[in-house]
Amino acid sequence: MLRRAILAFGLLLSGAAAAQQAATPGPTLSAVRARGALSCGISTGDPAWSQPDSRGIWQGMDADLCRAVAAAVLGSPDKLVWQHLTGQNRFPALASGQVEVLTRTTTWTFLRDAQLGLNFTAPNFYDGQGFLVRADAGIASAKQLDGAAICFVSASTHELNLTDWSRTQGIRFTPVIFADKDEARRAYEAGRCDSYTGDASQLAAIRAAFPDPKAHVLLPDRISKEPYAPSVRQGDDQWFDIVRYVMFGLVEAEELGITRANAERMLAESQSPAVQRLLGRTGELGPAIGLDKGWMLNAIRAVGNYGEIYDRHLGKDSPVQLPRGLNDLWTRGGLMVAPPMR
Repeated sequence: MLRRAILAFGLLLSGAAAAQQAATPGPTLSAVRARGALSCGISTGDPAWSQPDSRGIWQGMDADLCRAVAAAVLGSPDKLVWQHLTGQNRFPALASGQVEVLTRTTTWTFLRDAQLGLNFTAPNFYDGQGFLVRADAGIASAKQLDGAAICFVSASTHELNLTDWSRTQGIRFTPVIFADKDEARRAYEAGRCDSYTGDASQLAAIRAAFPDPKAHVLLPDRISKEPYAPSVRQGDDQWFDIVRYVMFGLVEAEELGITRANAERMLAESQSPAVQRLLGRTGELGPAIGLDKGWMLNAIRAVGNYGEIYDRHLGKDSPVQLPRGLNDLWTRGGLMVAPPMR
């Protein structure tokens, strides 16, 4: 009995030591704190995802996720260095240390995960590749694009998806390839291609930004699955957990009814143990990953919960008006779910 008690005590001590070690700032967290700013990789301009507004302030789903991480880690969403990356240089920028997190509408794929020295953290959007066409072309289905010139962006998943789909369907097309989305959009607008293919959410945002959105149609076809997820370099598990659980925390906040406007009141008044843990009044969630107790409170105060971010840039409060669909909470039939935050 004594031996068993000594063994149990030893395991308790080793567990406490492991927890203490986990709370020690790792190399990425230390570097971000030393700089006093988070270096975040976003696009060179992508409606609804990362694009400057009329004041020159970058807005969008990806931009707000960067702000949430900065607020959780540094206490302020403004402590950011924006790195505007193309499809070609986004992965080298992450591998080289130019950015600590890449949020640039990047699809999580097997080979990217296995070969590029990065880790995808948590899905922040579920999408699929679609097609944008002119309304006066009379096209109702992607199968009518046989022989068409199709614009798309290089160094993306779109080319392989399009090639696979066209072979399966017995469809021929002429590729018109560009280095970034803005070039591809301008070429489509200028009539250099019959269709612009890309992830449906991005095409919907591009369509909404056109002078006459009704002159363009987003076809109902989806030819791929495109789960987006922010990514980090391999080799720093603590930083991986920080970025992953900021994303999960935003989803958990929506499920718990915590918003940008009521977070302070919920902290003071809510009797829910889950709310109190997430906002840091009880428990040790933040310290367990090297952050302070108010990490998620800071993130939510900065950008709101996941649903608020979605509605602001893609949903009911945006010009895009894209239904939540798969990106709704699991309690409403979507795929957005956070592991238990305890």
